[in-house]
Amino acid sequence: MVEHATSGVPELHEIRVGFMPLTDCAPLIIARVMKFDEKYGIKILPVRQPSWAAVRDKVINGELHAAQLLYGMVYGVHLGIGGLQKDLAVLMTINNNGQGISLASHLKAKGVSDGASLAKLIKAQPGIYTFAHTFPTGTHAMWLYYWLANYGINPLNDIRTITVPPQQMVAKARMGSMDGFCAGEPWNTRGIDEKVSFSVASSQDVWPDHPEKVLGATAEFVQHYPNTARALVMAMLDAAKYIDVRSNREKVAEIISAKPYVDAPAGVIKARFTGNYEDGSGRQWHDPNYLKFFNDGKVSFPYLSDGMWFMTQFKRWGLLKEDPDYLAVARQINQIELYQQAAAQINVAVPQDAMRGSILMDGIVWDGCNPATYAAGFKVCA
Repeated sequence: MVEHATSGVPELHEIRVGFMPLTDCAPLIIARVMKFDEKYGIKILPVRQPSWAAVRDKVINGELHAAQLLYGMVYGVHLGIGGLQKDLAVLMTINNNGQGISLASHLKAKGVSDGASLAKLIKAQPGIYTFAHTFPTGTHAMWLYYWLANYGINPLNDIRTITVPPQQMVAKARMGSMDGFCAGEPWNTRGIDEKVSFSVASSQDVWPDHPEKVLGATAEFVQHYPNTARALVMAMLDAAKYIDVRSNREKVAEIISAKPYVDAPAGVIKARFTGNYEDGSGRQWHDPNYLKFFNDGKVSFPYLSDGMWFMTQFKRWGLLKEDPDYLAVARQINQIELYQQAAAQINVAVPQDAMRGSILMDGIVWDGCNPATYAAGFKVCA
């Protein structure tokens, strides 16, 4: 191991990396298919998973070396939310944007077309309204909660939430067992295509250029196999650059549509993958904040403030009873130095500041400063 650390040669050759059948698994698949991984002395073995819980468990027990993970999931597991604790690491951010909030088609008959009309219905006709996300501390739960709360709907009191794997969302909506869901693409588009749901928001409507999936692993993996981790990041960065060339998008959509990967028609993937949106209610538009994977390195950098934001939402919704040391936890998880080393080797620019500022849909600014005050400042909370 000392020899490897000195030489920079990856300690492992084959790396088992888990993924979910989602459009934003693209960098992992492209890194292997285009053989970007082989440039750095590794071979990525993409391993499709049935649920986010399965991905989590297999990373924790070592069955997977690394995985495409929900940003919030990494922080939730590291903090022991839900009773399962393991020190995890974020090696890089995989993508910004590209998720969606959909409502079941039966709500149209009740006059629902957006968040405001949904809130009006829930207030006028109290009952059991069921919404699905993909994991309790995951990104989709947080986008859904934030969006609902923006319209005065308390996701803990006014509705019922369930956890559903993304690839099962459309089937559940077709069965009539839920009123809405938040998931990654192509499942919002698939719901529109099959006329079982319609879109009311994209995740970038909640937070433009928000952090979404990450390349995650256990802290032990990074400690024991640092050269392998760097090689994996470099391969993923090459793939991200390739995908963000607009002329490559349709080809990438064709590749990832295959049964071993997303297993969905390429046409369903292509539209939002290239920024062409429709909502299933007659509106069509091009979204400049569509799914991004590189954006001159600004996507991939594991900003500390990104990880801290998820902890503020855990506190907001009662998943954390006390404020953690937000910055200290983010520094433990987000592998800034490892990422900088990998980026330097392939001439990828690195932002100078590990914090970044954003304005979310309610006009509130998040910049990583005063996280405890930020978490306590929401009108709708636990």
